Amino acid sequence: MIPEHVLLSKENSEKVLAEYRVSRLQIPKIKAKDPSLAGKGAKAGQVVEIKRLDGSQNYRLVVE
Repeated sequence: MIPEHVLLSKENSEKVLAEYRVSRLQIPKIKAKDPSLAGKGAKAGQVVEIKRLDGSQNYRLVVE
């Protein structure tokens, strides 16, 4: 099962990065062509929120 992947708006991604006090380059990466992002139109530089089944959330930076 693939957890839900949500592309964050620029404003929301900036809020998340500020909350955790990290830069875009400090979060883990995910490729734009990853199957979990299929059909979402993910582009390099966007931040993806991954909502796990246990209720936790993780963030990834989309790269080419």
